[in-house]
Amino acid sequence: MTILEFDGIAFDPVGVGPGRAGDGTRIPRSPRNEPPQDDSAVREHEPVAGATATESYPTTAAMPDQTAASADRRIAEPTEAVDSGARVPHPLSEIRTGVVTAHRAALAAQLALQRAVWQRTVRSASLGAITSAGSTVVEAEPVATASESAFKPLARSRRADLDAAALQRLTEGDVVGVFGTDHQRPGVTSVARLATTGPLILTEVTTIELRGGTGKGRVVARFDGDARAAAVQAAEVFALFTGLPLCLSGSTLAAQVSGSPAGRSTGTVDLVVTEIDLIPRPHVAATASIAGTQENLQVTVTAVEPAGAGVGPGEAAPGLLLNEFHMTHLSRGDQSIAMGPEFAEYTGVRATRLPTGGLLLVDRVREFDGARGRLDSAAYRTEYDSPADSWYYGDTANESMPHFVYMETSLQAALLMGYYAGPTLTQPGVTLSLRNLGGTATVLRQIDLRDKTIDQSSRLLSTTILPGSSLQTFDYTLSVDGEPFYTGETMFGYFSDEALANQTGLDAGQSAPTWLGEHPDARTRTIDVATRRADPHAQLCARRTLALIDHIDVVDGGGKYQAGYLHSLRAIDPSDWYFDRHFHLDPVIPGSLGVESVIHAVQEWLLDAGFADELSDPVFRIPADIPFSWRYRGQFLPTDGTVELEAHIKEVRRTAHGVTVIVDGSLWKPGLRIYELIDLAVELGEREGGR
Repeated sequence: MTILEFDGIAFDPVGVGPGRAGDGTRIPRSPRNEPPQDDSAVREHEPVAGATATESYPTTAAMPDQTAASADRRIAEPTEAVDSGARVPHPLSEIRTGVVTAHRAALAAQLALQRAVWQRTVRSASLGAITSAGSTVVEAEPVATASESAFKPLARSRRADLDAAALQRLTEGDVVGVFGTDHQRPGVTSVARLATTGPLILTEVTTIELRGGTGKGRVVARFDGDARAAAVQAAEVFALFTGLPLCLSGSTLAAQVSGSPAGRSTGTVDLVVTEIDLIPRPHVAATASIAGTQENLQVTVTAVEPAGAGVGPGEAAPGLLLNEFHMTHLSRGDQSIAMGPEFAEYTGVRATRLPTGGLLLVDRVREFDGARGRLDSAAYRTEYDSPADSWYYGDTANESMPHFVYMETSLQAALLMGYYAGPTLTQPGVTLSLRNLGGTATVLRQIDLRDKTIDQSSRLLSTTILPGSSLQTFDYTLSVDGEPFYTGETMFGYFSDEALANQTGLDAGQSAPTWLGEHPDARTRTIDVATRRADPHAQLCARRTLALIDHIDVVDGGGKYQAGYLHSLRAIDPSDWYFDRHFHLDPVIPGSLGVESVIHAVQEWLLDAGFADELSDPVFRIPADIPFSWRYRGQFLPTDGTVELEAHIKEVRRTAHGVTVIVDGSLWKPGLRIYELIDLAVELGEREGGR
């Protein structure tokens, strides 16, 4: 496949290229929105005595030690004196500026047109659907991301309607033939079918919407026969469509229906899903309305395992130790189902859990080379599916998966099997809460993870049992299609209530002020993130669930590296969405979102400083080959009041295609520094065709 790109040399009106000096070297640029200067300050574009018209000048006089890593300089435009003594832009400067602006606009338009052509080509080449007689394939629409709370189907299908032939095949159990190969799993026996309790009533399904109705799903179908049976069969279609029976090998569909009308009729049923969940068993609950009537039917369809079959670890689906059903129970359900009968005492109380909802980022345990009670070592392989409509793709400013998902999915895979090994079982009757203590991780290569299954290979390296606590260390590697892209190591701790209450942070309980607190006279300027985010057209902006900061105080040339300093303070709202997700009955802000908030501060600083101005289609990425490390010695609770962060610009690396910024950072709860981040990196670069 040929990727269309601009082939040629960009027009350069001054002969040295944008942002380059006469010798061809790149000239750094200075941040915008500088604080007001007094009359003695040097103004941008205003030559000082003795300077020539081609020299460059700093945009503020308050940055005496700036380097290429910390701030930028701009080429001063020629000026023309007037009688008043003031200076105005020279006509040549205005013409040149206009030409440059028009040329860049033309390049951007050309690139956008080429990308649109390429995207249409890719969609046409990759589009495929299982069809039956009389059905039509329609070109896929652009992906609309789901809400954070949306149910994640166990299988996906492009089918949006079903004709009579397809419905008949579903009654015969041919789910894979109708909905596609995603509805087939190794070791899982497929038994569930449509119309399990009587004859097929539906004659056509005109609409299947995964997020239709109130956002949880919708099915519209025509029927000929009993209206109650039609409502049940519409719910069965949706259960099969979303892959619910894949949780429990050999499961069948059982239905309950209440309300009227009843009896034989012909018409249309509109079924709106009100609940879809895997607890206590995979099920769909819905309200069905029959065209021409005023009454609604309440329908529930549940996937039920074979009589006498177990549903615990290794029992629900041969070839898997744990699947999505167990993960959901571990996050907020019955721990004896998720982990085995030894864990029954942890059900319904505060205990170790996976996150819930959109923060549950591990799906299956494929292999486990270890044993319950063996705490010194184990190796295991888990999987996480990252659909293109996942909420974080829509909310991030990154080109692909945001940094916090890299962290969360790898750490959840580690803690899952560390917990399964049974360290908490050594201290019966003691309430132990899980906390991550730190680690190091490196992106090995940049990859778009939309619609990819991430293979997580992890090892439990050691477990140390202490009174009232336990420590475990792990390493891990994430891969796609057999190629690693992320690797790291980490430590988790299990802590009693007493141990959690006596946390002393990173500074032995001492109050450690921010850099800004130690330099109260530092001149700051503010980046208003909330106002920019309120503009729906603002580009490269984290939104909705990932709106983690509202403003940033900047000290140009400040910080411990004198290359720039960022500070932000945000109030904690106890109703913030992540407290309900992380963790059930033990709410704390995910450490990975603390890291993500620092990333957002750096991203906003990059945009404000003008680093994106020379890019026709800029994107943020996680740079490769830069190890990042973190330490956590505390957690943010709903009652803590505020989250305070700072970032010290450490290095700015320029390349032919963009810039990478590396920072060190810290986060505080009131009176206590609890997070430390070292070599956190953000890349701003040109979007690459086909990425």
